[in-house]
Amino acid sequence: MATGSTSNADGGAQAATRVFGQLPDGQTVTEYTLTSPSGMRAKILDYGGIITELWVPDQRGVLADVVLGFETLERYAERHPYFGAIVGRYAGRIAKGRFSLDGSEITLATNNGGNHLHGGTHGFDRAVWSATYTEQPARLILSHTSPDGDEGYPGTLSVQVSYTLTEDALSIEYVANTDQATIVNLTQHSYFNLAGHGDGDVLGHELQVRGDAVLELDERSIPTGTLLPVSGTPFDFREAKRIGQDIDAADAQLLMARGYDHNWVLRAESTEPVVVLTEPASGRRMEVYTTQPGIQVYTANYLDGSVTGKCGQVYSKHAGIALETQHFPDSPNHPDFPSTVLRPGETFRSQTVYRFPDHGE
Repeated sequence: MATGSTSNADGGAQAATRVFGQLPDGQTVTEYTLTSPSGMRAKILDYGGIITELWVPDQRGVLADVVLGFETLERYAERHPYFGAIVGRYAGRIAKGRFSLDGSEITLATNNGGNHLHGGTHGFDRAVWSATYTEQPARLILSHTSPDGDEGYPGTLSVQVSYTLTEDALSIEYVANTDQATIVNLTQHSYFNLAGHGDGDVLGHELQVRGDAVLELDERSIPTGTLLPVSGTPFDFREAKRIGQDIDAADAQLLMARGYDHNWVLRAESTEPVVVLTEPASGRRMEVYTTQPGIQVYTANYLDGSVTGKCGQVYSKHAGIALETQHFPDSPNHPDFPSTVLRPGETFRSQTVYRFPDHGE
């Protein structure tokens, strides 16, 4: 697609496109820029639906890019920690890459210590999606068809993900349909640092999570099926506190995961944000709303300074926080968890909103 731009005649939200690079197989990857009248700006690739940049004003109206990422397609095409990507068909781990569906044993690709993680070796994060831009508001609609047998999943799955940028929020809507019974669990895997990507770690950010329990993990980071109440533990973020306040506590779950990498069971009410993240120095505040029953909170425990991102910034441990709204990991192997099965004639739908209120005021 040739570089160009589109804008509303009334000066509202606008989008621009540019060629971001070319994959080894010759496919061209395009970057789309969505800009709102308030000054917020999101840059998104049709490769993996990756959010490469998200510019948000602070309390003085100063913009900063608040997501970790790279400047070149070559870096995204290499193995990386899913910076900014759509992950699927299944976000999170599935034990040993196996589960039973309608009496049949399904075997998936294993890419994480013998387990299946984030869709396998060639998940949705590595696909080139079809893209359509619409105006009023600025919206990028990405479409992808995952064929029957893709990474071992049954059924042909048609997926549509829409990014919509409004005055103070980035909304993500997911829709999927299948021609055979299958499982679906989609999420967005951006790493946020509200001080600005590469500006230190997020341990000083204040986090609130409206969830009363987390999933207990075994030594493989697979849910055991037990829900652990957060009360009286380092996982209690029901009232806002610094991420770093208890992250080094002598807690078996924290020690095993090297920090927070757990799925919170969210409260049922949908009118309140399920997560509030605040960076005190800049005053930036992000509210997360979702229709999903859980959220994986990951404090970038395995970043070790070996990854260099945008503007030459080195990403070290806890350089960002991923807030992955989703169903629970390994749900197909836990009948008591909310079901992730999708059948012909049904439609999977979910929505997540990242809202940045009161910026620049």
